Amino acid sequence: MPDHEDAATPDDGAPRPDPLRTFFRIDEVRREDGRVRYHGESYVPERTLLRKLTPHFREAGYEVDVEAVEGGHVVVATPFDRGSDGIPWVNVAMFAATVLSTLFIGAYGWYYVPLSEIQSNPLSLLQAWPFTAAVLGVLMTHELGHYAAGRYHGVPVSLPYVIPFVFPFGTLGAIIRIRGRMPSRKVLFDIGAAGPIAGLVATVAVTAIGLSLDPIRVPAELATSSGAMIRFNNPPLLGLIADALGRPTSYGDPRLTAHPVVIGGWLGMFFTLLNLLPVGQLDGGHMVRAMLGPRQETVAALVPGVLFGIAAYLYFWRGLGLNESVGLWAFWGVFAAVIAFNGPADPTDEGGLGLPRLAVGVATFAVGALCFLLVPIQVIGG
Repeated sequence: MPDHEDAATPDDGAPRPDPLRTFFRIDEVRREDGRVRYHGESYVPERTLLRKLTPHFREAGYEVDVEAVEGGHVVVATPFDRGSDGIPWVNVAMFAATVLSTLFIGAYGWYYVPLSEIQSNPLSLLQAWPFTAAVLGVLMTHELGHYAAGRYHGVPVSLPYVIPFVFPFGTLGAIIRIRGRMPSRKVLFDIGAAGPIAGLVATVAVTAIGLSLDPIRVPAELATSSGAMIRFNNPPLLGLIADALGRPTSYGDPRLTAHPVVIGGWLGMFFTLLNLLPVGQLDGGHMVRAMLGPRQETVAALVPGVLFGIAAYLYFWRGLGLNESVGLWAFWGVFAAVIAFNGPADPTDEGGLGLPRLAVGVATFAVGALCFLLVPIQVIGG
């Protein structure tokens, strides 16, 4: 039977924080699919009600939203999904799988351990632990930056999900899930910017370590081979780090190649660049939405055209093929169009950021720009 606010003492266990009673007339309370739905009428605009309720419901372990219905409103409280036993098994399993995939790709593809040796002695994969540590280090630091900022602001965020894959890195990257609406533009900015900033710090450190390590010797049969190979060109940031350390990024001797840890730094730069695209739910989309407000959608609408323009320039003016970054930028043009269509985050409080956050945002995009180059990847030979 529905609960009415004029009941003496509701005993259904549904949270009723003071702002709910103050700014909302509760006619009845229903539990549906684990959610609590408060039917009634808001005394204030929906956005104002949501801003008043959000911190109190989050403290009680619920994400909250407001729906307009015929004749009134419904406040919907959804409990956070904390898992049945508190252990994030999906995150753990995906991380373990990615450790294995990066160890295998690192050993076989970057340390040149023969497949026969891996099959006869699986422990030989451990030779690639520096590669795995570098790749997962930059990716996890990036995502944990988001996680830490989310926890700091009381926003429910998941632990990182890392995605195992095959060559060339053994992973497709990592993501986190952010549940519910952002309470304000300031919080949206902090969570969006924390990942790239943390990731860039880790990327610079990993790159510096990799450049300081001795090069890897390429097997003679591969050094003299005329088959196809993937070339990872250096973004400006990598060149700046190498110049500062006085270390080379390549060697005249074809039998030598930079230590695989450098690839972890390269991946961190490329991952940061793509995440800073100012569209949709990407980090750059969050940051620009926070910095510019709803005008972010105008910026986002231009991004797919820019990416398609880069692909066209490389193909028609530079004469490069699909496997020389033309296909890469075309793919990201399609991807950017899809996520731009889905729209950006919609924070509850549209208050401005202030100059310190705006300065941090501009600086983050400026450093991120040092990770860009027209032709990051080329498949040559063959």
